Amino acid sequence: QLQLVASGGDLVQPGESLRLSCAASGRTLDHYAIAWYRQAPGKEREGVSCSSASDGGTYYTDSVKGRFTISRDNAKNTVYLQMDNLKPEDTAVYFCAAEITTSFVCYISPDYDYAWWGQGTQVTVAS
Repeated sequence: QLQLVASGGDLVQPGESLRLSCAASGRTLDHYAIAWYRQAPGKEREGVSCSSASDGGTYYTDSVKGRFTISRDNAKNTVYLQMDNLKPEDTAVYFCAAEITTSFVCYISPDYDYAWWGQGTQVTVAS
């Protein structure tokens, strides 16, 4: 059984950076697509980024392109979300999610049904 633990959230000022971690246990992530989602108070869940299982292809929602980077460290069985130039509108609870797949693509649609979810980590961007 795969378990995901998200961490790294914090209170930062606009323009600063954070790196979120999604540590997996129970299975290695080699054959899993991994996604990061976020949910702000009063708003729907939003897909932020994902990394496909087969070739590590990455996808980003438009609002974070050029600022966020998703990466994997297979040796640590961990996926990261490097967030640079943070903005107040990035404030949300961030979740990581996973599904086992052989596909070359991954998905960040709001209602995509990933099989495994980690608990959230709070990111607050405020001056």
